[in-house]
Amino acid sequence: MPEKSSSPGARIAGAADEQTTAAAVRHMFNSIAPRYDVLNHVLSANVDRLWWWRTARRFRAILARPDAAILDICCGTGDMTMALLRRRPRPTAEVPVRPVIAADFAREMLRRGARKFARTDLNGGAIPVEADALHLPLRDASLDLITTAFGFRNLANYRAGLEEFHRCLAPGGQLGILDFSEPTGLLGKAYGFYFHNVLPAIGRIILGPNPSGEARPYNYLPASVSKFPPPAEMVALMQSVGFTNVRWTPYTFGIAGLYTGTRE
Repeated sequence: MPEKSSSPGARIAGAADEQTTAAAVRHMFNSIAPRYDVLNHVLSANVDRLWWWRTARRFRAILARPDAAILDICCGTGDMTMALLRRRPRPTAEVPVRPVIAADFAREMLRRGARKFARTDLNGGAIPVEADALHLPLRDASLDLITTAFGFRNLANYRAGLEEFHRCLAPGGQLGILDFSEPTGLLGKAYGFYFHNVLPAIGRIILGPNPSGEARPYNYLPASVSKFPPPAEMVALMQSVGFTNVRWTPYTFGIAGLYTGTRE
C-alpha cells in the first residue's frame, strides 16, 4: 500500500501521534457503546434521525440498484446503515439484493449494530465488518457508494481517509460524509454555548464521570467539531484528492451537513 499523505486529523488529549490517537478514539467509543444511541438522540433532540434519512435519500438512485456495492464506514451502532437499508429494493428469488457492508473499528459499537441488523431481514441486510477506515480490506474500484455518518471527523488523518475511499470507489462511484459543523452568526453563538457548555453537562449525566479512562467523550465531541475543517476547506480537500462534483449541503441551519463527491 502506498504511503499515506500527511494531513490534519482528529486529536485527543494525551495522544502524541496518529497511531495513539486512533487507539484512544477506539477505546473511547468502545467504552461508551452501551449508551451511545441514547446520547446521540438526547443531544440532537432526535434530529439525527432526519439527517440519516436525508442522507439516504440523497443516494436513492444507487441504493435502488440491487447489485450496488455499498459501504457504510465508521457505522457505529448502525443507524446510518439502517437508513440505507430502508432505501434498498426488496430481494426476490429472481433478483437478489447485495448486502450493505457496515464497517467500524470499535468492536463494541459494531457489535450493537450487528444486533440491529440481525433483528431485521430488511432489503438484503447488512454484513458487519471490523475494519479501519484508513486501511480498508477491499479491492480497488470495488464500491459504488461509501457513506459515513459522524465518524469521518474522528479519523486520525482526513486526507488518508479520503484517499482510501477514492481508491475503493469505482469510476462514477459516490461518497457521502455526514458530519457536524459550526453554524455562523447569532445562531452559531447560541449553538456554540450549548455545544461547549450544556452538551458536556448532559454527557456527564448520561455517561457518568470519565467512563473511558483516558478521554472524556462529552468534552471530546465539541473539541473535535471545533477542530474539524470548515465546509470550504473540506470541499477543497476532497477535490485535491480527486473527487469531482464536490459540494456541501447544510442540514438544520448548518449544525450538520452532507459532503458529497464523485470519483470520475
